[in-house]
Formats: sequence, structure tokens, C-alpha cells
Amino acid sequence: MSRKIVAIVGSYRNGKVTDTLVSQVVRGAERQGAEVSVIYLRDRNIAFCTNCRSCTQSGPEFSRGQCPIEDDVAGICGEIDGADAIVLAAPINFGTVTALMKRFIERLVCYACWPWGGNVPRQRIKTRSKKALLVTSTAAPAALARLAMGGALRPMKWAAASVGAKVVDTLWIGMVASRQDPILSQRALERAARAGERLARA
Repeated sequence: MSRKIVAIVGSYRNGKVTDTLVSQVVRGAERQGAEVSVIYLRDRNIAFCTNCRSCTQSGPEFSRGQCPIEDDVAGICGEIDGADAIVLAAPINFGTVTALMKRFIERLVCYACWPWGGNVPRQRIKTRSKKALLVTSTAAPAALARLAMGGALRPMKWAAASVGAKVVDTLWIGMVASRQDPILSQRALERAARAGERLARA
């Protein structure tokens, strides 16, 4: 039975660095027989979380609470719930993931159980049976960016944990802003494809 992978892309621009990396990840995963679907957050209706906490009030027996906002988030979460693995992809802007990705991540509070009167939220999904690959790109060299902005991917790591996924790989490509229309090297493309292959086998 083929593994089902869902890729969530939080880039602003169509067909640029992040999109290209994800396309290569998909290609590698499909070579291993995986079934992959890609969700571009920029094309979906995703409202801001209002922090009403309605979704956190249902009991811990539910894997996900119900948000009162009617948009595309519930459908995306349903796809994630049915997947064996996920890809979370967003470039680094101003030291962290894009606001587009962050807006989606904030809506994942529905995976927390936090009844009124409780001091802290609890994760509804205790086991991390899914696998996750994080994909990002940055203007700085990758090694330097990891040192200077080591926490940049923390929101995506938290998101993966919230939906029951364990991060098994990170693809971080640097030096992507040296020209107006960046061209990824063949090495970077191959790295992305191999990351997709590994995720499909994980």
C-alpha cells in the first residue's frame, strides 16, 4: 500500500524557490511509490485565528476540535489527518517562516485540548506516528542561517508535533537571493528529490 503524503506550501510566489524545492520533493517521493498532494496556502481561504479557544473546549477523546470559522482550514486538517507523512515548506522572511504559514499554524490550535479553567493546553494526539519533512530557503548561506536563525523553523516543528508528526528531515537551502530570479543548482534539486525519497521510505 502506497504512503500518502500531504505537502503544505507557505510561499507567496508561484513557481519560485520554495515551490521548485517542493516539486522536487514530490518527484522523489513519487519515485518511491508515494501518493502526494500539494496544498498551496496562498490559494486557500484561511482566516486569522481569533483566539476564541472554542476549538479547544471539546474533550481529549477527539483528535481535533471544531473551529467556528468556516473556511478551508478544516478540509486541510482532514487531509493531514489522513496522511502518513507531511511536508511543511516556507521560506524564511525576517527571521522566521512567512506570515502565510504562521497564519495557518495558528489555526492548528484545534489540535490542543484546553478547557476553560485549565492552566495549560494539552496535545490531543499523544503519539507521533506520522513523519514530517521541513523545507525552507534563505538569502544567507544555509550553515550561517542555521546558526543565526536556529529557531526560525520552530513554528513548523511545533505544527508537526501538533498533528502527530515527527520531524525526520530538514531541507534548508541557502544563498537564494543573489539574483532577482533565483535558479536552484542541480545539487539543490537533487537534494530535494532525495529528501522526498527518504520521506516516502520513512
